[in-house]
Formats: sequence, C-alpha cells, structure tokens
Amino acid sequence: MTATSPLGLFERYLSVWVGLCIVAGVALGNLAPGLFAAVSALEVANVNLVVAVLIWVMIYPMMIQIDFGAVRDVGRRPRGLVVTLVINWLIKPFTMAALASLFFLHIFAGLIPEADARQYIAGAVLLGVAPCTAMVFVWSQLVRGDANYTLVQVAVNDLIMVVAFAPLAALLLGVSDITVPWTTLLLSVVLYVVIPLGAGALTRRALVAKTRDPGALGRFVGLLKPASIIGLLATVVLLFGFQATTIVEHPLTIGLIAVPLVIQSYGIFAIGYLWAWLWKLPHCVAAPAALIGTSNFFELAVAVAIGLFGLQSGAALATVVGVLVEVPVMLSLVAFANRTASRFTSA
Repeated sequence: MTATSPLGLFERYLSVWVGLCIVAGVALGNLAPGLFAAVSALEVANVNLVVAVLIWVMIYPMMIQIDFGAVRDVGRRPRGLVVTLVINWLIKPFTMAALASLFFLHIFAGLIPEADARQYIAGAVLLGVAPCTAMVFVWSQLVRGDANYTLVQVAVNDLIMVVAFAPLAALLLGVSDITVPWTTLLLSVVLYVVIPLGAGALTRRALVAKTRDPGALGRFVGLLKPASIIGLLATVVLLFGFQATTIVEHPLTIGLIAVPLVIQSYGIFAIGYLWAWLWKLPHCVAAPAALIGTSNFFELAVAVAIGLFGLQSGAALATVVGVLVEVPVMLSLVAFANRTASRFTSA
C-alpha cells in the first residue's frame, strides 16, 4: 500500500480527520438538532441502529479474516487472554471507582456539588464495569491484531460479563440490586458479533471456493478498508452530533467529567501494554489485549445509568461523556501501539 493511495492518506492523518469530524458533529448538532434527534431516536434497547450499522461496516473486514480452524489454537497461547480478563475484571472497575472518587469528591470538590459528584462517580463506575464488545474489533483491526485471538478475547469477555457485571456494579455502587438490561446486552452481542461474524464466514467461504486464490481474501479486505474508515468517521460525527447541545451548554461539566475517564483509559492501557511486553506477547496479541481492557461497552453503561438514576441524571451524563472521549482517546492509543510495534515480537 503506497502512501499516495486514498487509504494511506486516511490512515496517516486519521487523527486530523477525527478532529474535524468532532467539530463537524458539534456544529451540525447545534445547527440541525432535529435531524440528530430523529437519528438518535432510531434505537432498540438503547442500541442506536444507525450507529450499529456503521460499526458493522467497520468490523466486517476483520470478521472476514477470522479462520475458525485457527481459533482452536488460541487455547495454546492463553497469556493474552489472561491479560485481558485480569485487566477487565480485577483491575479496571476498582481503579475507575478510586479515580472517580478522588477527582469528584476531593480534587473537584469546590467545583461540583457533592450530590452531583456522587452521580458522576456512579456513571464512571458503570463504564468501568462494562468492558467493550463492538469497537474492540475496530481497534484490533487498526493495530493489525490477530483476528482469531481477538474474537476469542471478546467471546470469553462477554460470557464473564453475563455473570459478573451485575454483582460487581452493585458492589462498587453500594446498592442492593442491579437489574441487567438483558435486551441491550444480548442485542449488542447479536448485532456486533454474531451477525458480522456469520457474514464474514460466509464471505470467506465464498471467496475461497470461487477463486481458489490465496491472495484473493487479502485483496478483498483491502478494498473494504476505506469504507471501514469512513464508517468510523461517520460514527464520530453522529456521537458528537447527538450530544452537541450538551457540549455547548455545559462545557466545564463535560471537561471535568472527562478528566478521570481519560486518565483511567491511559492508565489501564499502560498496565496492559507493559504487562504484555514483559510477558513477551507478540504485538498482534499484545496491542488488542491492552485496547480491549481500555475501551467500554457504553450502550450497556448508558442503559443501566438511565434505569437506575434516570435519563437526566448525572450518572447518565457521565456515561455519555465516556462515549465522547472514547474514540479520540482510543485512536491516540492505536497510534502509539502502531509506533511501538517494533518493540514486540512478531507472531
């Protein structure tokens, strides 16, 4: 792939395009709030269908690369999976709760009323106990991760989330019972994993059967990558357009909430990436393992925040801020992972 190709240009300056899309989303959201409100309303169980389609476009190229025969071999290399699961379930939720309490109850004590502070802490905690499913495939693809290994990491993570999310959230929030929005959880898994995985498998089989050319698969995936990048940029526009009014009307609040969330993201990535490096994991496993632990399942966090505290609550607002900061932060980590790939072993 030459640097002069359209895809090369997009990849080289991806942070610039994302920055422009953030500005465009905020501007368009304030200029045409009715349009974004209508798109935002196209949702089922807190899963926006338009965003779901865009994410599907982003992750479909990676799903085509998954070889089910090779998936069985992942069990022989369990270290990457260990990094992901320990970060997600034994470290991340507790560091998020600690950071949120430190900032909202102490460092920002003079800027935020205590009642609001506790709401923001609750929202941050819900983000911390909701590890990502959908966008993981996007980040893994951008760092040239092992598609088979990433699938196993996501699948095992989702199975644990079914049994661990509610008790862990209840423990950290100090409430007696958490009602898991099963519709949101199951619909997200179907939309973001099952459907694109099935489509990718059918596409892979058709390509192999029709062409019998070992290079056909790679060329086809290469053709799809520009659409994947465009899907990412369109998603950024929509996410910031949905919250444009809130961003303009409450910039200080948004900024304050973002501080511990951003610190958490970079800190968790550092722990996972360094651990993977010390364990001498190949970069195609190490980078996705660190990124999986860093990103969040924001649909689930938003749904639970609304169910527990209400649509207009500070907890719901904090989960929305998590949505806004995730894409720029994750892209910066993707860039860092790609720049440091040479420090890791190859697969």
